[in-house]
Order: sequence, then C-alpha cells, then structure tokens
Amino acid sequence: MTEICSSSPVDTEMVGEMLAKELHAGDVIALYGDLGAGKTQFVRGLARGLQVNSMISSTRFAIVYSYEGPIPFYHFDMYRIGNWDELESTGFFDYLDGGGICAIEWSENIENALPDNAIHVRIDKGRDENTRQITIEGISFNHHNLEERKQ
Repeated sequence: MTEICSSSPVDTEMVGEMLAKELHAGDVIALYGDLGAGKTQFVRGLARGLQVNSMISSTRFAIVYSYEGPIPFYHFDMYRIGNWDELESTGFFDYLDGGGICAIEWSENIENALPDNAIHVRIDKGRDENTRQITIEGISFNHHNLEERKQ
C-alpha cells in the first residue's frame, strides 16, 4: 500500500500521471472518495500520463467516456448505477475485455463487479480544502519524486 499526501489539485493530478507510467493494457483503476475529493483531478493526471490528448472532464453526463491514446482509456462514473442490470447495460464488461485502461469513479457502487487485480485508489479530503490523502493498493510505484516534479 502506498500513501501520499497531496497539497493541491495539481499534486493530485501529478500522482495520477506518475501512476499512469506503471500501467498496462487491461489495468483497472477503481477510484473511491466523497464528492469533491479529487477523483476527476486524479483521472486527468492518469490521462496525461497515458498520452491522451483530449480534455478530461467530469463524467456527470455520461456513464463512460472513451479516449484515444497509445492505449485506449475509458473513464467511468458509476455514481448512478444501482444494480447489476444497469451495470450490464453500460457495456462495462466489454470495456474490461477491450485491451484498454479503465478508470472507474464511484467504484464502491460496483465493488462486486471489479476484477480481482483492480488497483484501488482512495482519495480522502485532508485538513484544508486543498489537502488530500491518496491511498493506492494493488501496485507499487515510485512516488517519492513528487516534490521534485513540483519545481
């Protein structure tokens, strides 16, 4: 397990970008955190690290957005998914087998459908409005150069 303290939205994006460098086709990133915790900021960093050139925005208006890059990138919002039938209707399982990388916000709503090897990322609000505690399980990566990258 890796724990990182982010002191700004830019830091949160950088952590996502650094994690992206360790990802491979077929990886699933399950994101957890309250509304406004920074999940979408983290996904923006993932996309940048995966060389996706499209603007990543909140997924509030769709369940999934697909982005082109060297590896296809799929960004899910499972906030409104309430049961297995709704999940199946999204084509979620086809995306898992599609050879891309999936980032899933509100993963707690589909916990039983996540693959066993999913990478779990929890983002919790910290002591002030910009601080976040990011906990990553299921993959190891060198995050110690975050301070160096800020400069």
